[in-house]
Amino acid sequence: MKIAIIGAGNMGGAIARGLAKGHYIKADEIAVSNPSNGKLEMLKADFPGINTTNSNKEAASDADIVIAAVKPWKMEEVLKPLRLRQPQILVSVAAGLTFENLAHYVDPEMPLFRVIPNTAISLGESMTLVAARNASEEQKDLLMKLFNEMGMAMLIEEKQFAAATSLTSCGIAYVLKYIQAAMQAGVEMGIKPQDAMKMVAQTVEGAAQLLLQNESTHPALEIEKVTTPGGITIKGINELEHSGFTSSVIKALKTSI
Repeated sequence: MKIAIIGAGNMGGAIARGLAKGHYIKADEIAVSNPSNGKLEMLKADFPGINTTNSNKEAASDADIVIAAVKPWKMEEVLKPLRLRQPQILVSVAAGLTFENLAHYVDPEMPLFRVIPNTAISLGESMTLVAARNASEEQKDLLMKLFNEMGMAMLIEEKQFAAATSLTSCGIAYVLKYIQAAMQAGVEMGIKPQDAMKMVAQTVEGAAQLLLQNESTHPALEIEKVTTPGGITIKGINELEHSGFTSSVIKALKTSI
């Protein structure tokens, strides 16, 4: 199994590193192309086995999977010269480009995947969205295995991509905004900024794990466990609602579609 990654930017570089760290693909089975050498050299320093080149054609020529990690407006000029066709698999990381768009740049009958990670992929903690077209169950299973090693991957229909991207890629910024606001409150109450950041970040991670590790639970159930009658938590929860917290989150997510 040989994988080519076109583009060594933040996303392409993170995917290359994630694959090289994983169990399914060896570093020497990965080829990464980029027009300039700086990012390729940093990648090579971290994983000497990875093959690097300035030629997209060289990287993709004998690849089983080609991951295109370039900006949407660069996709046509990058993909058309490669003349990709089945049985190769194309994986696009470009947000906003549909399968119909991509089919104009490659063999329209070849297996196509759209993959949208979020920025936590650099730490192997991405929530990655995956959609497939012309792909077999075995190919879908392979892609899910590869991206599950870089966090959590979820296979969805393409029509759900806009809403799901709002929840995951935009959503990570909204979670960070909550953390920033909570930090500010902590500082006002006399806690050092770095200490407040760690406290809130670990609290958010703990809340996430309560949901991820128990499929039968629900945020409302976990909130109920810590909101005793007349206690301080319910007072804070009610203040959030009086201030429109839930409504603001819903409006933000719907606006970002």
